[in-house]
Amino acid sequence: MLAFAIAAVVVVADRVTTALVLDHLHDVRHVWGPVGLALTFNSGFAFSLFSGRAVAVTVLLCVGVVVLAFVVAQVKTAPLAVGAGLVLGGAIGNLSERIAGGHGGRVPDFVTLDYWPTFNVADACVTVGVIIVVASLLFGGRSGVEHGGAA
Repeated sequence: MLAFAIAAVVVVADRVTTALVLDHLHDVRHVWGPVGLALTFNSGFAFSLFSGRAVAVTVLLCVGVVVLAFVVAQVKTAPLAVGAGLVLGGAIGNLSERIAGGHGGRVPDFVTLDYWPTFNVADACVTVGVIIVVASLLFGGRSGVEHGGAA
């Protein structure tokens, strides 16, 4: 349940921040240090991979989210639940924007960093979630995911 609750919070946070940016960000803004805001649209996966293939990316993301939800339901430890919830929420946030955002399958990205592609809240959550999952599996053992057979 923790993973799905975190996923829900991520989806809401992503949709709210995206709506605020679309309504109020009309130019490039420097925030602090290497952080800035600039509205761009991404039709591809992370780091703009497969840009220009919004329909194919959306179909693949739909399948990926369903599979990911089944995997997340098997998570048994708190660290894995947090990481998996962040990944699932970010994936659903980006997928919902592709489907219902009205930008032709493109996702608004708006956080800029020096030497890093522009991203949004959902992207950040996916990245942090993957780091947590990998760290948990590397340093916490693999007992956090229920397997189909005997252990």
